[in-house]
Amino acid sequence: MSVRTLISPLLFRKSHFSPYRTYNPNSLIYKPSFATTMEKARRAAHASSASSTLIGEALSSTSTRNASETNATAAAPSLDEPWSVEQVIATLPTPLPTNPTSPLPFLHTLERLKTTPREGWRRFHVQRSESIADHMYRMSILTLLAPNPLRSRLNIQRCTLLALVHDMAECLVGDITPADPVTKPEKSRRERTTMSYLTNTLLSPATGCSDAGAQIREAWEEYEMVETLESKFVHDVDKVELVLQMVEYERRGQGEVDLGEFVHVADGVKLKEMKEWCKEVLRERVEFWKGMGKVPKNMDDVHRVLAEGGEEGGADKSVKEGEAGEG
Repeated sequence: MSVRTLISPLLFRKSHFSPYRTYNPNSLIYKPSFATTMEKARRAAHASSASSTLIGEALSSTSTRNASETNATAAAPSLDEPWSVEQVIATLPTPLPTNPTSPLPFLHTLERLKTTPREGWRRFHVQRSESIADHMYRMSILTLLAPNPLRSRLNIQRCTLLALVHDMAECLVGDITPADPVTKPEKSRRERTTMSYLTNTLLSPATGCSDAGAQIREAWEEYEMVETLESKFVHDVDKVELVLQMVEYERRGQGEVDLGEFVHVADGVKLKEMKEWCKEVLRERVEFWKGMGKVPKNMDDVHRVLAEGGEEGGADKSVKEGEAGEG
């Protein structure tokens, strides 16, 4: 069964969408993320006696951000010390209990996934872009549509669970992308610390939720390790969902939005059946731009991916090195 027959195309109306605040067709200008701004200021503060001025500039540069970006600011580290869960919690409007008897504090914290935008799209000034929760929701649906013959070898229920929890830590960490000045080990530390807090501090003490907390943490760890077939499949789903979203935003922009910078994500798809899904989406991209009478960025990469064969049933740990995480 093809992706096209499983997923109904979105309706794209130019009058309802302003793809960029500013758009240069020859050079996409990144809008610096709050994490980038704050990290640069923090590093400068350590090297300069004028740290108070730099900190003030970094903070004032974000004062006009709209409400949808509030979560990203809360997830940023202090300029005076390394990032910590405690720092983020201190910025929340409602204090969180240290030994809750109800799962409500955990659920309230997860609400941030619904309101935190995926950083990669915001960086390219895509308006009304998806949230982290939006991304995980469609990933979960995609796991239910796993293609044959791969499907017969998967625990689909397990795959769906992995998709639902894989970005859960971003409710406090924020969506850190490769463009941000945060190393992979540091990103991993922040996410692991956050998952420990969410599952051990917020969820496990709640009445009747100790098993659920352990199961969520175990599923998150499985996704991170990329050793089981289910985790490899969900990593591929993560990338396919991003490529789908890339094409949909380009269509919505009706030829004025070129997100070819994200085409490289398709290289990270490992499993044969998932490569075919990704190729089908990229073929749609080729046809869309042909209909626009334009040549978008990175079409050589698109044609190279379309010409490649799939790897029979196999991904390896190298998938971790090419994680999507950009959208």
